[in-house]
Amino acid sequence: MSITLFRVIRWPWHDLSMTPKVEKSNEEWRKELSPEEYAVLREAATERAWTGPLLEEHRIGVYRCRACGNELFRSDTKFESHCGWPSFFDATTTDAVRLIEDRSHGMLRTEVRCASCDSHLGHLFDDAPQTPTGDRYCMNSVALTFEPVDTAE
Repeated sequence: MSITLFRVIRWPWHDLSMTPKVEKSNEEWRKELSPEEYAVLREAATERAWTGPLLEEHRIGVYRCRACGNELFRSDTKFESHCGWPSFFDATTTDAVRLIEDRSHGMLRTEVRCASCDSHLGHLFDDAPQTPTGDRYCMNSVALTFEPVDTAE
């Protein structure tokens, strides 16, 4: 008997053909990332709730994958979900992230990975009826970088 821990969920709007791929060895990733970043991005660990620096980020800007710089989310989709991690209701483009069925830890969840470098970002939940999509992309702060947009123009 075989048990499937991960299954790629192929949504028609999540076309992976447009995203360039970043491929590096584990050794290369370890050199580029801090131990905490490596644990989350490459080993699917989770940072402690309420500790991430991007949780309280409210400026206008773009959230990118810390590992490869791929644009993932924009600030106009971020919302206060009170879950302890930055939350968004939609990805920037249809091919920015990859969704995978995750049956680890005795639960059924949807893992969110960067479509460009396959780094673990967090999980997707359909428990946000207050948003336009009903979705909550619950992301690890350590998996993201924030690039503010200069609004002084």
